[in-house]
Amino acid sequence: MRIFKRVLKVVGLVLLVCGTILGVFVYVECSRFDASMDAVYDVPLPNVTRSTDAAVVARGEHLVHSIAGCAADLCHGGDLGGGKPLVMGPVATLCGPNITPGNLGAAYSDGELARLIKHGIKKDGRSVRFMPAQEIAWLPDADVAAIVSYLRTVQPGDRPNGTTVVKTLGKVLDRQEKFIMDVARHIDHSKAEQVSTPEPTAAYGAHVARLCTGCHGEHFSGGPLPGAPSSFAIPLNLTPDTSGLKEWTFADFDKLMRTGVRKNGKQLDALMPVEAWKNFDDTEMQATWAYLQTLPALPFGGR
Repeated sequence: MRIFKRVLKVVGLVLLVCGTILGVFVYVECSRFDASMDAVYDVPLPNVTRSTDAAVVARGEHLVHSIAGCAADLCHGGDLGGGKPLVMGPVATLCGPNITPGNLGAAYSDGELARLIKHGIKKDGRSVRFMPAQEIAWLPDADVAAIVSYLRTVQPGDRPNGTTVVKTLGKVLDRQEKFIMDVARHIDHSKAEQVSTPEPTAAYGAHVARLCTGCHGEHFSGGPLPGAPSSFAIPLNLTPDTSGLKEWTFADFDKLMRTGVRKNGKQLDALMPVEAWKNFDDTEMQATWAYLQTLPALPFGGR
């Protein structure tokens, strides 16, 4: 009995120490996240002004409804008046705001909008939360100007903005580079990427495919999203592995992106923003496929 009590004391002490270490770790990581979100970035406003040229506005409309993904249901919504809430259990509750001229669109100057798109920096100089600017920071200045120009033309909406809350686990995952919430921290603001004219090549597709990394991981091999509840959709493997796209053709991939139907006939989860990706033009679709074919074949789940 004495030995049993001693064992219990030792186990209890070990659990107490481990719990204390974990508590300190979580506190430190959350404090680092909060401090980073409070930081003001010294990034000048881009020299961007709205264009009324019909071709520029049309290019911006295409980008907003395709590559930029702004009009996806879980982003800013089809009318850009605010998206559906994305509830991620203990990680976060996310809701894209109303960016029409009836709300935030009116609060931002052309330069401030351009900086938000390219650098993930809000009007007040602080980082935006979750908006995947790091995935479209490669867009050429002309495309950013086109997006700004189109946003100025959309119908004003009066829907109030939903609530976005990054919870404790979300803060820890961000600091551990598992899930990006503190967007501006993950962008190299001194780097100006050189992007060629859109063409159906793997080189251009490498830029477009960055849109996939937030869900499918930096290696494109999919797997459960860190910290997400078990009921949450599990991103698939996009590498040419047997568990991924090895037996797929471009026609299979094109059908998936445009209809949300996989090669086996199953419908994708609503988390996949088919409403945006279906609007890729042929060049963007072929370039994305060409790049995915160059990836090393990795087993499912390596993210």
